[in-house]
Amino acid sequence: MSKPIAAGNEPVIIQLEQGKKYVWCSCGRSTRQPFCDGSHRGTGLEPVRFAVDETREAALCQCKETRNPPYCDGSHANSQ
Repeated sequence: MSKPIAAGNEPVIIQLEQGKKYVWCSCGRSTRQPFCDGSHRGTGLEPVRFAVDETREAALCQCKETRNPPYCDGSHANSQ
C-alpha cells in the first residue's frame, strides 16, 4: 500500500451543500483536490465518501494526515 502525498500544507475552505454527495481524495494524487478523480487506483488507498446534514462551510484536509477525514484537524501544523 502506498502512502498518501500531501496536496497542500493548509486546509481548503469550501462550501458544502446539504444533500450533495462528496468523495474526498485520501491519496493526494487527484488533480481535482480536495476531491477524488480516481488517481488512487493501484495505491491501496480509498477515497472517503461523505455528505453533510446542512449547507455549511468546512475546512477539508489537504495534507492527508488528518485523524478526522475529510476534515482538517490541524495535523498539517505537525508536518511542516
